[in-house]
Amino acid sequence: VWIFGYGSLVWRPGFEFTSRKVGFIRGYSRRFWQGDTFHRGSERMPGRVVTLLEDCGACTWGVAYEVRGEQIAASLQYLNMREAVLGGYDTKLVKFHPQEKDAEEPILALVYIATPQNPSYLGPASEEDIAAQIIVSSGCAGHNIEYLLRLADFMRYFCPQAEDKHLFSIEEALISILPCLYYTEESLEET
Repeated sequence: VWIFGYGSLVWRPGFEFTSRKVGFIRGYSRRFWQGDTFHRGSERMPGRVVTLLEDCGACTWGVAYEVRGEQIAASLQYLNMREAVLGGYDTKLVKFHPQEKDAEEPILALVYIATPQNPSYLGPASEEDIAAQIIVSSGCAGHNIEYLLRLADFMRYFCPQAEDKHLFSIEEALISILPCLYYTEESLEET
């Protein structure tokens, strides 16, 4: 079984796997439209994490993990709790295209996608509003800023040829806001 990750799974799968491949799926765009009140946020301050939006002309880069034997049941049990129960995601089957030049046919992979029907779905907002929400959110897996920056780093280092305007626009908006926060904190410490 192959499992495709396009958010925190790219750097922290949390389950044992046999192999991993960087690549993409077609027909979806990655969007910070899913709320998170557990891993990267709280009930009071929901974080923003990614989901996939059907988009026939787009592709989303990430990592596919191959799980075999006993790894299958353990990984699916873990992911159903992490993504479906706590995250509000549904499971779909997609065609994954490995980045490798000598890759054969696409690989069928499971992917978790949050839909507008789930209670944590936040939907669209401006890049600046999403960045502002990410800055103030933190959950049991860490700060929401870490989630955004790790995802941007993954894209930059493992998929430099790929374009993810939404992701990098939010990163840029966050960086433009942060100096103001640091300046304010330093000013308060000096007084």
